[in-house]
Amino acid sequence: MTAVLACDHDHMTPPVIERWHHFISGGHDPGALDALLADDVVFHSPALFSPQEGRAKTAMYLMAAANVFGDTDFHYVGEWCAERSAVLEFAATIDGKYVNGVDMIVWGDDDRITSFKVMIRPFSGLQLVMGKMAALLQPS
Repeated sequence: MTAVLACDHDHMTPPVIERWHHFISGGHDPGALDALLADDVVFHSPALFSPQEGRAKTAMYLMAAANVFGDTDFHYVGEWCAERSAVLEFAATIDGKYVNGVDMIVWGDDDRITSFKVMIRPFSGLQLVMGKMAALLQPS
């Protein structure tokens, strides 16, 4: 397994990314997620052409993703940061299928996420994640 790469030479992960790691590896606390997201955050899904705008929609998608990946071996294998953005590469095995992707995160001066874009490969992994996400996002 590849060790997670620190975001810069001082091994300092930006606070917003530390809070994201805590959310995704911890109890998936909706309050913690809400505090991470800007009011006007935009979520870019690997499955949908149109961006999903606003905190409520973004939180809905990120909570569903946390549930899909929650009982897997999901882990980050690398991270690269700029002043107000980061790319976090992840890997997981879901139902015996390998899933690899990146979370591209942008945040504002207040350390709240303004853009969250997810890309997933291979295509079979994307199809699997899409099906599981769709089941969780069905209106009840």
